[in-house]
Amino acid sequence: MTDNIFDYINWRGDLSFRQSPFNEVDGAILAKLSYLPLERVLEQGSMEPISIADAAKKLFALPNINGSFMRKEDSPLLSALAESPRFCNMGLFACMNRFDPESQTQFFAMTIRLSESELYVAFRGTDNTLVGWKEDFNMCFVCPVPAQKLAVEYLESTVKNSVGRITVGGHSKGGNLAVYSAAKSSGNIQERIVAVHNNDGPGFIWDISKTPGHKRIAGRIHTVLPQTSVVGMLMEHEKHYQVVYSTYDGLYQHDGFSWQVKGTQFVHLDDFSREGKLVDEALSSWADSLNTQQREALAEALYSVFTATGAKTLSELNEEKLKSASAMLKTYKNLDRESRRMVSEMFKIFFRLGTKNFVLDTQEEGGRELENLRRRISEQYQKLLERKK
Repeated sequence: MTDNIFDYINWRGDLSFRQSPFNEVDGAILAKLSYLPLERVLEQGSMEPISIADAAKKLFALPNINGSFMRKEDSPLLSALAESPRFCNMGLFACMNRFDPESQTQFFAMTIRLSESELYVAFRGTDNTLVGWKEDFNMCFVCPVPAQKLAVEYLESTVKNSVGRITVGGHSKGGNLAVYSAAKSSGNIQERIVAVHNNDGPGFIWDISKTPGHKRIAGRIHTVLPQTSVVGMLMEHEKHYQVVYSTYDGLYQHDGFSWQVKGTQFVHLDDFSREGKLVDEALSSWADSLNTQQREALAEALYSVFTATGAKTLSELNEEKLKSASAMLKTYKNLDRESRRMVSEMFKIFFRLGTKNFVLDTQEEGGRELENLRRRISEQYQKLLERKK
Protein backbone atom coordinates (compact mmCIF):
# COMPACT_ATOMS: atom_id res chain seq x y z
CA MET A 1 0.00 0.00 0.00
CA THR A 2 1.31 3.44 -0.94
CA ASP A 3 0.50 6.95 0.25
CA ASN A 4 0.06 10.38 -1.33
CA ILE A 5 1.27 13.78 -0.17
CA PHE A 6 -1.66 14.18 2.24
CA ASP A 7 -0.63 10.97 3.99
CA TYR A 8 2.93 12.28 4.05
CA ILE A 9 1.85 15.53 5.73
CA ASN A 10 -0.15 13.61 8.32
CA TRP A 11 2.69 11.16 8.96
CA ARG A 12 5.69 13.49 8.69
CA GLY A 13 4.06 16.75 9.62
CA ASP A 14 5.15 16.82 13.25
CA LEU A 15 8.88 16.59 12.46
CA SER A 16 11.04 19.68 12.02
CA PHE A 17 13.55 19.93 9.21
CA ARG A 18 16.28 19.46 11.78
CA GLN A 19 14.76 16.11 12.69
CA SER A 20 13.96 15.12 9.08
CA PRO A 21 15.77 17.12 6.36
CA PHE A 22 14.00 18.74 3.41
CA ASN A 23 13.26 16.18 0.67
CA GLU A 24 11.68 15.85 -2.79
CA VAL A 25 8.18 15.41 -1.37
CA ASP A 26 8.49 18.65 0.61
CA GLY A 27 9.61 20.35 -2.60
CA ALA A 28 6.58 19.11 -4.53
CA ILE A 29 4.23 20.16 -1.73
CA LEU A 30 5.56 23.73 -1.71
CA ALA A 31 5.33 23.81 -5.50
CA LYS A 32 1.64 22.87 -5.17
CA LEU A 33 1.22 25.58 -2.53
CA SER A 34 2.26 28.21 -5.09
CA TYR A 35 -0.87 27.44 -7.15
CA LEU A 36 -3.16 28.67 -4.39
CA PRO A 37 -4.40 32.28 -4.82
CA LEU A 38 -2.06 33.59 -2.13
CA GLU A 39 -1.64 36.85 -4.04
CA ARG A 40 -5.05 37.73 -2.60
CA VAL A 41 -3.65 37.86 0.95
CA LEU A 42 0.08 38.54 0.44
CA GLU A 43 1.22 42.10 -0.17
CA GLN A 44 2.99 42.33 -3.51
CA GLY A 45 6.73 42.71 -3.02
CA SER A 46 6.56 42.79 0.77
CA MET A 47 9.59 41.25 2.45
CA GLU A 48 7.71 40.82 5.73
CA PRO A 49 6.94 37.10 6.10
CA ILE A 50 3.46 35.85 6.94
CA SER A 51 3.17 32.31 8.22
CA ILE A 52 1.33 29.64 6.27
CA ALA A 53 -1.08 29.33 9.20
CA ASP A 54 -1.90 33.05 9.15
CA ALA A 55 -2.12 33.14 5.35
CA ALA A 56 -4.58 30.25 5.48
CA LYS A 57 -6.78 32.10 7.98
CA LYS A 58 -6.87 35.18 5.77
CA LEU A 59 -7.54 33.21 2.62
CA PHE A 60 -10.36 31.15 4.10
CA ALA A 61 -11.94 34.34 5.46
CA LEU A 62 -12.40 35.75 1.95
CA PRO A 63 -15.91 35.40 0.45
CA ASN A 64 -16.46 32.70 -2.19
CA ILE A 65 -12.82 31.63 -2.05
CA ASN A 66 -13.64 27.94 -2.34
CA GLY A 67 -14.72 26.94 -5.81
CA SER A 68 -14.19 30.36 -7.35
CA PHE A 69 -10.48 30.58 -6.69
CA MET A 70 -9.44 27.23 -5.25
CA ARG A 71 -9.88 23.72 -6.59
CA LYS A 72 -11.00 20.56 -4.87
CA GLU A 73 -7.69 19.59 -3.26
CA ASP A 74 -6.52 23.13 -2.49
CA SER A 75 -8.51 23.70 0.68
CA PRO A 76 -7.55 20.35 2.27
CA LEU A 77 -3.90 20.96 1.35
CA LEU A 78 -3.83 24.44 2.86
CA SER A 79 -5.64 23.23 5.99
CA ALA A 80 -3.22 20.32 6.41
CA LEU A 81 -0.19 22.60 6.03
CA ALA A 82 -1.63 25.19 8.42
CA GLU A 83 -2.12 22.52 11.09
CA SER A 84 1.23 20.81 10.56
CA PRO A 85 4.13 21.75 12.88
CA ARG A 86 6.52 21.04 9.99
CA PHE A 87 4.91 23.60 7.69
CA CYS A 88 2.63 25.96 9.62
CA ASN A 89 5.28 28.48 10.69
CA MET A 90 7.03 28.75 7.33
CA GLY A 91 7.05 32.42 6.32
CA LEU A 92 5.68 33.50 2.93
CA PHE A 93 6.99 36.73 1.45
CA ALA A 94 8.13 38.56 -1.71
CA CYS A 95 4.96 37.70 -3.63
CA MET A 96 5.19 38.70 -7.30
CA ASN A 97 2.15 38.36 -9.54
CA ARG A 98 2.15 39.44 -13.19
CA PHE A 99 -0.63 38.88 -15.72
CA ASP A 100 -0.59 40.71 -19.04
CA PRO A 101 -2.66 39.54 -22.03
CA GLU A 102 -0.91 41.98 -24.36
CA SER A 103 2.56 40.50 -23.79
CA GLN A 104 1.04 37.05 -23.08
CA THR A 105 2.57 36.83 -19.63
CA GLN A 106 1.37 34.73 -16.69
CA PHE A 107 3.76 34.64 -13.75
CA PHE A 108 3.62 34.13 -10.01
CA ALA A 109 6.41 33.53 -7.54
CA MET A 110 6.89 33.70 -3.80
CA THR A 111 9.66 32.90 -1.37
CA ILE A 112 9.18 30.63 1.62
CA ARG A 113 11.39 30.84 4.68
CA LEU A 114 12.00 27.28 5.86
CA SER A 115 14.31 28.33 8.70
CA GLU A 116 16.60 31.23 9.60
CA SER A 117 19.17 29.95 7.11
CA GLU A 118 17.03 28.30 4.41
CA LEU A 119 14.80 29.70 1.67
CA TYR A 120 12.59 27.99 -0.91
CA VAL A 121 11.80 30.03 -4.04
CA ALA A 122 8.56 28.73 -5.56
CA PHE A 123 7.39 29.38 -9.13
CA ARG A 124 3.77 28.75 -10.13
CA GLY A 125 2.99 26.70 -13.23
CA THR A 126 0.30 27.36 -15.81
CA ASP A 127 -2.99 28.67 -14.45
CA ASN A 128 -6.48 28.36 -15.92
CA THR A 129 -6.20 31.35 -18.25
CA LEU A 130 -5.87 31.13 -22.03
CA VAL A 131 -3.07 33.70 -21.75
CA GLY A 132 -1.16 31.31 -19.50
CA TRP A 133 -1.64 28.53 -22.00
CA LYS A 134 -0.56 30.78 -24.86
CA GLU A 135 2.68 31.57 -23.04
CA ASP A 136 3.24 27.81 -22.78
CA PHE A 137 2.76 27.48 -26.53
CA ASN A 138 5.20 30.36 -27.03
CA MET A 139 7.85 28.38 -25.16
CA CYS A 140 7.87 26.00 -28.13
CA PHE A 141 9.45 28.66 -30.37
CA VAL A 142 10.72 31.47 -28.11
CA CYS A 143 13.26 31.48 -25.29
CA PRO A 144 13.13 33.35 -23.09
CA VAL A 145 9.41 34.07 -22.80
CA PRO A 146 8.43 36.88 -20.38
CA ALA A 147 7.88 34.48 -17.45
CA GLN A 148 11.40 33.09 -17.84
CA LYS A 149 12.89 36.59 -17.83
CA LEU A 150 10.84 37.48 -14.76
CA ALA A 151 11.96 34.29 -13.01
CA VAL A 152 15.62 35.27 -13.33
CA GLU A 153 14.91 38.83 -12.18
CA TYR A 154 12.84 37.57 -9.28
CA LEU A 155 15.43 35.08 -8.02
CA GLU A 156 18.25 37.61 -8.22
CA SER A 157 16.38 40.49 -6.57
CA THR A 158 14.68 38.46 -3.84
CA VAL A 159 17.61 36.54 -2.41
CA LYS A 160 20.48 39.00 -2.97
CA ASN A 161 20.10 40.59 0.47
CA SER A 162 19.48 37.34 2.30
CA VAL A 163 21.88 34.78 3.69
CA GLY A 164 21.89 31.01 3.77
CA ARG A 165 20.91 28.12 1.55
CA ILE A 166 18.49 28.44 -1.36
CA THR A 167 16.22 25.81 -2.89
CA VAL A 168 14.32 26.65 -6.08
CA GLY A 169 11.31 24.70 -7.28
CA GLY A 170 8.08 24.48 -9.20
CA HIS A 171 5.66 22.20 -10.97
CA SER A 172 4.97 22.12 -14.74
CA LYS A 173 5.91 25.53 -16.17
CA GLY A 174 7.05 26.39 -12.65
CA GLY A 175 9.62 23.60 -12.89
CA ASN A 176 10.88 25.05 -16.16
CA LEU A 177 11.17 28.49 -14.54
CA ALA A 178 13.06 27.00 -11.58
CA VAL A 179 15.64 25.39 -13.87
CA TYR A 180 15.94 28.45 -16.11
CA SER A 181 16.32 30.96 -13.28
CA ALA A 182 18.91 28.82 -11.48
CA ALA A 183 20.92 28.29 -14.68
CA LYS A 184 20.83 31.99 -15.57
CA SER A 185 21.46 33.42 -12.08
CA SER A 186 24.75 35.01 -11.12
CA GLY A 187 27.63 32.96 -9.75
CA ASN A 188 27.21 34.08 -6.13
CA ILE A 189 23.54 33.09 -6.19
CA GLN A 190 24.34 29.73 -7.79
CA GLU A 191 26.83 29.01 -5.03
CA ARG A 192 24.03 29.24 -2.48
CA ILE A 193 21.57 27.05 -4.42
CA VAL A 194 21.54 23.59 -2.84
CA ALA A 195 18.77 22.09 -4.99
CA VAL A 196 16.44 22.79 -7.90
CA HIS A 197 13.20 20.77 -7.80
CA ASN A 198 11.69 20.39 -11.26
CA ASN A 199 8.36 18.57 -10.95
CA ASP A 200 7.32 17.40 -14.43
CA GLY A 201 8.32 20.68 -16.04
CA PRO A 202 8.73 21.01 -19.84
CA GLY A 203 12.10 21.48 -21.50
CA PHE A 204 13.46 24.20 -23.76
CA ILE A 205 13.63 24.81 -27.50
CA TRP A 206 17.41 24.54 -27.29
CA ASP A 207 19.72 22.41 -25.19
CA ILE A 208 20.20 24.52 -22.07
CA SER A 209 22.44 21.83 -20.58
CA LYS A 210 25.28 23.05 -22.81
CA THR A 211 25.34 26.50 -21.21
CA PRO A 212 27.96 27.29 -18.55
CA GLY A 213 25.31 28.30 -16.02
CA HIS A 214 23.41 25.04 -16.35
CA LYS A 215 26.61 23.01 -16.15
CA ARG A 216 27.43 24.64 -12.82
CA ILE A 217 24.15 23.61 -11.21
CA ALA A 218 23.29 20.44 -13.19
CA GLY A 219 24.24 18.14 -10.33
CA ARG A 220 21.77 19.92 -8.05
CA ILE A 221 18.74 19.67 -10.38
CA HIS A 222 16.25 17.03 -9.24
CA THR A 223 13.67 16.27 -11.92
CA VAL A 224 10.76 13.92 -11.21
CA LEU A 225 8.38 12.68 -13.91
CA PRO A 226 5.33 10.37 -13.64
CA GLN A 227 5.45 7.09 -15.57
CA THR A 228 3.34 8.52 -18.42
CA SER A 229 4.83 11.99 -18.48
CA VAL A 230 3.83 14.25 -21.34
CA VAL A 231 4.82 17.73 -20.21
CA GLY A 232 8.20 16.82 -18.76
CA MET A 233 9.30 15.12 -21.98
CA LEU A 234 8.53 18.06 -24.27
CA MET A 235 11.38 19.74 -26.14
CA GLU A 236 15.00 19.61 -24.89
CA HIS A 237 14.60 18.36 -21.34
CA GLU A 238 16.79 17.33 -18.45
CA LYS A 239 18.82 14.22 -19.26
CA HIS A 240 18.79 12.96 -15.69
CA TYR A 241 15.42 12.40 -14.04
CA GLN A 242 13.59 10.11 -11.67
CA VAL A 243 10.38 8.38 -12.76
CA VAL A 244 7.76 8.26 -10.00
CA TYR A 245 4.58 6.23 -9.66
CA SER A 246 1.20 7.89 -10.22
CA THR A 247 -2.16 6.24 -9.57
CA TYR A 248 -3.88 8.30 -12.27
CA ASP A 249 -4.09 7.65 -16.01
CA GLY A 250 -2.68 9.59 -18.93
CA LEU A 251 -2.79 13.37 -18.60
CA TYR A 252 -4.01 13.22 -15.02
CA GLN A 253 -0.59 11.88 -13.97
CA HIS A 254 0.68 15.44 -14.30
CA ASP A 255 -1.21 16.11 -11.07
CA GLY A 256 1.27 15.80 -8.21
CA PHE A 257 -1.52 14.78 -5.84
CA SER A 258 -1.48 11.42 -7.62
CA TRP A 259 2.23 10.77 -7.05
CA GLN A 260 2.74 8.06 -4.49
CA VAL A 261 5.01 8.43 -1.48
CA LYS A 262 7.02 5.95 0.52
CA GLY A 263 8.91 7.29 3.51
CA THR A 264 10.64 10.55 2.63
CA GLN A 265 10.53 10.15 -1.15
CA PHE A 266 8.17 9.34 -3.98
CA VAL A 267 7.81 5.75 -5.13
CA HIS A 268 10.56 5.46 -7.73
CA LEU A 269 10.28 3.37 -10.91
CA ASP A 270 12.98 2.09 -13.23
CA ASP A 271 11.49 3.55 -16.41
CA PHE A 272 8.44 5.06 -18.09
CA SER A 273 5.39 2.94 -18.83
CA ARG A 274 4.85 1.56 -22.34
CA GLU A 275 2.03 4.07 -22.80
CA GLY A 276 4.33 6.90 -21.73
CA LYS A 277 6.95 5.91 -24.29
CA LEU A 278 4.36 5.75 -27.08
CA VAL A 279 2.92 9.16 -26.19
CA ASP A 280 6.37 10.70 -26.06
CA GLU A 281 7.28 9.17 -29.42
CA ALA A 282 4.08 10.41 -31.07
CA LEU A 283 4.34 13.96 -29.76
CA SER A 284 8.08 14.23 -30.31
CA SER A 285 7.84 12.98 -33.87
CA TRP A 286 5.12 15.47 -34.71
CA ALA A 287 6.80 18.39 -32.93
CA ASP A 288 10.16 17.67 -34.55
CA SER A 289 8.52 17.89 -37.97
CA LEU A 290 7.78 21.59 -37.41
CA ASN A 291 10.37 24.35 -37.74
CA THR A 292 10.36 27.45 -35.55
CA GLN A 293 8.18 29.47 -37.93
CA GLN A 294 5.62 26.65 -38.17
CA ARG A 295 5.46 26.29 -34.38
CA GLU A 296 4.82 30.01 -34.05
CA ALA A 297 2.14 29.92 -36.74
CA LEU A 298 0.47 26.96 -35.04
CA ALA A 299 0.49 28.67 -31.64
CA GLU A 300 -1.07 31.82 -33.08
CA ALA A 301 -3.64 29.80 -35.01
CA LEU A 302 -4.76 27.76 -32.01
CA TYR A 303 -4.92 30.85 -29.80
CA SER A 304 -6.99 32.72 -32.36
CA VAL A 305 -9.41 29.81 -32.64
CA PHE A 306 -9.93 29.52 -28.87
CA THR A 307 -10.14 33.25 -28.14
CA ALA A 308 -12.65 33.71 -30.97
CA THR A 309 -15.22 32.36 -28.51
CA GLY A 310 -14.65 35.35 -26.24
CA ALA A 311 -13.40 33.14 -23.44
CA LYS A 312 -10.64 34.30 -21.12
CA THR A 313 -10.11 31.05 -19.22
CA LEU A 314 -10.30 27.34 -19.88
CA SER A 315 -13.35 27.13 -17.62
CA GLU A 316 -15.20 29.67 -19.77
CA LEU A 317 -14.94 27.43 -22.83
CA ASN A 318 -18.22 25.82 -21.85
CA GLU A 319 -21.28 24.73 -23.78
CA GLU A 320 -22.70 28.25 -23.72
CA LYS A 321 -19.61 29.67 -25.39
CA LEU A 322 -19.30 26.83 -27.86
CA LYS A 323 -22.95 26.93 -28.94
CA SER A 324 -21.93 29.65 -31.34
CA ALA A 325 -19.05 27.60 -32.70
CA SER A 326 -19.37 29.58 -35.90
CA ALA A 327 -16.89 32.03 -34.41
CA MET A 328 -14.30 29.26 -34.08
CA LEU A 329 -15.08 27.84 -37.49
CA LYS A 330 -14.95 31.27 -39.15
CA THR A 331 -11.57 31.93 -37.56
CA TYR A 332 -10.37 28.54 -38.68
CA LYS A 333 -11.52 29.11 -42.27
CA ASN A 334 -9.74 32.46 -42.40
CA LEU A 335 -6.39 30.92 -41.52
CA ASP A 336 -3.89 30.45 -44.32
CA ARG A 337 -3.62 26.99 -45.87
CA GLU A 338 -0.46 25.96 -43.99
CA SER A 339 -1.87 27.06 -40.61
CA ARG A 340 -5.05 25.10 -41.26
CA ARG A 341 -2.99 22.02 -42.05
CA MET A 342 -0.99 22.31 -38.83
CA VAL A 343 -4.09 22.96 -36.72
CA SER A 344 -5.67 19.89 -38.30
CA GLU A 345 -2.64 17.77 -37.46
CA MET A 346 -2.57 19.15 -33.93
CA PHE A 347 -6.25 18.33 -33.45
CA LYS A 348 -5.78 14.83 -34.85
CA ILE A 349 -3.07 14.08 -32.28
CA PHE A 350 -5.11 15.87 -29.62
CA PHE A 351 -8.13 13.69 -30.27
CA ARG A 352 -6.18 10.45 -30.75
CA LEU A 353 -4.33 10.84 -27.47
CA GLY A 354 -7.47 11.86 -25.62
CA THR A 355 -6.48 13.90 -22.59
CA LYS A 356 -2.75 13.85 -23.35
CA ASN A 357 -2.48 17.41 -24.62
CA PHE A 358 0.54 19.53 -25.50
CA VAL A 359 0.05 22.14 -22.79
CA LEU A 360 -1.60 21.15 -19.56
CA ASP A 361 -3.34 22.57 -16.57
CA THR A 362 -1.88 21.19 -13.40
CA GLN A 363 -4.90 20.23 -11.36
CA GLU A 364 -7.20 17.24 -11.73
CA GLU A 365 -10.18 19.55 -12.17
CA GLY A 366 -8.32 21.32 -14.96
CA GLY A 367 -7.68 17.96 -16.57
CA ARG A 368 -11.39 17.20 -16.55
CA GLU A 369 -12.15 20.59 -18.06
CA LEU A 370 -9.57 19.89 -20.72
CA GLU A 371 -11.10 16.50 -21.52
CA ASN A 372 -14.57 18.06 -21.82
CA LEU A 373 -13.13 20.79 -24.02
CA ARG A 374 -11.33 18.20 -26.15
CA ARG A 375 -14.56 16.31 -26.69
CA ARG A 376 -16.50 19.44 -27.67
CA ILE A 377 -13.82 20.68 -30.05
CA SER A 378 -13.67 17.22 -31.57
CA GLU A 379 -17.38 17.39 -32.32
CA GLN A 380 -17.06 20.84 -33.89
CA TYR A 381 -14.00 19.76 -35.87
CA GLN A 382 -15.91 16.81 -37.31
CA LYS A 383 -18.69 19.18 -38.37
CA LEU A 384 -16.09 21.34 -40.09
CA LEU A 385 -14.74 18.35 -41.98
CA GLU A 386 -18.25 17.39 -43.08
CA ARG A 387 -18.87 20.92 -44.38
CA LYS A 388 -15.66 20.80 -46.41
CA LYS A 389 -16.64 17.54 -48.16
